[in-house]
Amino acid sequence: MSEQQDVIVENLRPDLKSINVKFKVESLNDEREIVSRKTGETLRVTEALVGDSSRSILLTLWNEDIDKVETGHVYQLNNGYTTVFKGSLRLNIGRYDSLEEVEDSEEMDVNTENNLSNKVYEQERRFRPRYGGQGPGYGSRPYRSDRGRGRRH
Repeated sequence: MSEQQDVIVENLRPDLKSINVKFKVESLNDEREIVSRKTGETLRVTEALVGDSSRSILLTLWNEDIDKVETGHVYQLNNGYTTVFKGSLRLNIGRYDSLEEVEDSEEMDVNTENNLSNKVYEQERRFRPRYGGQGPGYGSRPYRSDRGRGRRH
């Protein structure tokens, strides 16, 4: 397991793991329900715009984590991670992470002008075989349009 590191929002980038970050919740989007492809169960999901004085980012919240956060409150996320979802950087709470409200008297400002989630990241496309194969060209020659027309190859 990798060592945890304390970061500020400005230093978040794709594919970080085991990060500790303190932030304020600026706003919460409306909650929606989705059905899990793996289990078929209905899950609740939303996103919160969170940040500190350096920058802001979208935090993805699932199920009971949605009920833990309120707009205007400050939180400490321990052992979090980042991902790129639909080309947008997101902060995430994992199964073994902790999200605790911080009883700080200090006033924390959120820099909403510099939202890390607004930057578009290129993502590698994951190939999902449509018919259960191993991917394009696996175990076969590339497609040739003149095949089967009596020509010798």
